[in-house]
Amino acid sequence: MNEVLATMMNHRSIRRFKEEQVTREQIEQIVRAAQMASSSNFMQSYSLIGITEPAMKEELGAITGLPYVAANGHLFIFCADLHRVTVRGTEEETKNMEAMLESSALYQIAVIDAALAAQNAALAAESMGLGVVIIGAIAKDIARLDTMLKLPKYVVPLFAMAIGVPDQHTDIKPRLPVPAVYFENHYMASREEQLEQIEQYDEQMSAYYAGRNENTRNDTWSHKHVAVLQSKVPVHQFTRYVQSKGLNRS
Repeated sequence: MNEVLATMMNHRSIRRFKEEQVTREQIEQIVRAAQMASSSNFMQSYSLIGITEPAMKEELGAITGLPYVAANGHLFIFCADLHRVTVRGTEEETKNMEAMLESSALYQIAVIDAALAAQNAALAAESMGLGVVIIGAIAKDIARLDTMLKLPKYVVPLFAMAIGVPDQHTDIKPRLPVPAVYFENHYMASREEQLEQIEQYDEQMSAYYAGRNENTRNDTWSHKHVAVLQSKVPVHQFTRYVQSKGLNRS
């Protein structure tokens, strides 16, 4: 196994970091690595915002309720960004682009671009011996975050990434078996086959949760996600917020 594969296969989320700041050189390398990700039509329709002001990190920690949002080596906010493409356009040109800019197709492209860049960034950070965790909870007060970051039209924050020197050793979560996620030529139609694979995976996850180093519990993959999805309701405020920024309207 080569070094890249070894780094990928060793991925785990780190939620406790040492009190060491990530260097400017490391941040620049991580951003450059993020920029090398594939991008639809080479639009590069994302931006990264590094949060270096301690008071802002504390406020984000309060929004999310997660201590590692404030206590880390560096915090990135990944944004879908379709504003940049309008900067050199005239008012008439921007108006002519509006239908495409506000389409769900282009919003999806921006989200995918940001996600691909984030995966590159995470791999780069881990290759340096740093730990990472992706944070979706920044959406809990999306309007407040928008104001904090001073985001223009066509830019929305999607998720954060905390990075830093790990101060914990977490176990690697077992993934679904390959046949459960990789099909050839068509989607697996047999519910019985899927059920068998998921039941075997649930047994594996149950053993993992019971035996891991921290936060042991009696749980399975199916129980966790079925219970969560049944207990929650859709967060319509995020959809309304995204549309208020001129994105995903059609």
